[in-house]
Amino acid sequence: MDNVAKPGIPLSFKLAYTAFCAVLVPTYLTAYGPTNFLYFCDIALLTTLAAVWLESPLLASAPAVGILLPQALWVVDFLGTAAGLPITGMTAYMFDAKLPLFTRSLSFFHFWLPFVLAWLVWRLGYDRRAFAVWTVAAWALLSVCYFLMPPPPAAGNLPVNINYVYGLSDMSAQSYMPGAAWFALLLIGLPLVIFYPTHRLLLRYTPATSV
Repeated sequence: MDNVAKPGIPLSFKLAYTAFCAVLVPTYLTAYGPTNFLYFCDIALLTTLAAVWLESPLLASAPAVGILLPQALWVVDFLGTAAGLPITGMTAYMFDAKLPLFTRSLSFFHFWLPFVLAWLVWRLGYDRRAFAVWTVAAWALLSVCYFLMPPPPAAGNLPVNINYVYGLSDMSAQSYMPGAAWFALLLIGLPLVIFYPTHRLLLRYTPATSV
């Protein structure tokens, strides 16, 4: 069974995905600056670009572990908001007419990227090392965002509170606990509550790949 070649990624898909990233990256750099690419979702988008061309199970599996559950919530909130029943309000900006329609349309990748990752993992196989790889990457990103990036409140279009290291609002830091405690909660809670459950689901329901 291991000798059966896994189906590759169609060239048409590779080119379409690359074209999208070629538009999004300079647009986001101009609109938000380079620190915008510290967000988990943007890291996942670019890692997936590498996964598509290299047809790497690990590079597809790692972002899947990290964003499938959070982006599923984004999808649900987007559909709810479109129907007039927002769940969390996290996608309200997608319906804000004051924001450029083109930039909002690029941000729609949050909707389709989890489906692309699920398809890639199904097609290439799930690499069980993904949980460890994404957890270490997330710890590094969170540390950079907490110690080096600006806290809220927001100032113009420059990202603040990247990956919610100061709380759930970009207008003010959370006040439920000391900031260091919130940061520690993210370091421990994200792997336990999001990454590991996703890892177990992918192990159970997608084809495994040999390491």
